[in-house]
Amino acid sequence: MEGFLNPIEILNQLELKEDMIAADFGCGSGGWVLPLAKKLEEGKIYAIDILEEPLSALRARTKLEKISNIETIKADVERGTPLASNSIDLVLMTNLLFECEDKKMVLEEGKRVLKKEGKILIVDWIKDNPLTPKIEWVDFEEIKKIAEELNLKLKKEFSAGKYHQGLIFEK
Repeated sequence: MEGFLNPIEILNQLELKEDMIAADFGCGSGGWVLPLAKKLEEGKIYAIDILEEPLSALRARTKLEKISNIETIKADVERGTPLASNSIDLVLMTNLLFECEDKKMVLEEGKRVLKKEGKILIVDWIKDNPLTPKIEWVDFEEIKKIAEELNLKLKKEFSAGKYHQGLIFEK
């Protein structure tokens, strides 16, 4: 679909290294995890979701595509993850925050697991979007304010297609 979200294009905007360790908060069935895994061939990605069904689908896809650097974790990112503090180079939060009641808690968890100078990529729905009239959209000014309170530095803000906006923060 013209102008729709393209994970590969957006991931190309990040300075990725093959041996990075990443976490995808709210990974679903792997729309971002799979292209990321191919870029981080010598790295590792923790794919975290609250639901077992998409994790099971992701495990089946990784087996089918012979991808071995993804570990799935069932967890509610609003309540924390089992990831170690200061252990992750990149946290993805894509199409996640619009569904979260406690956005600050999710950003705090992202910051907790990040290494120094690690990055958080946020991509989410914009306001006045014909595809999402019945769901929440993300107030990016609110997200930037929360991030500032957490001492996360805004490194980049960008349009991520017709219906999404992106932010990159650094610890």
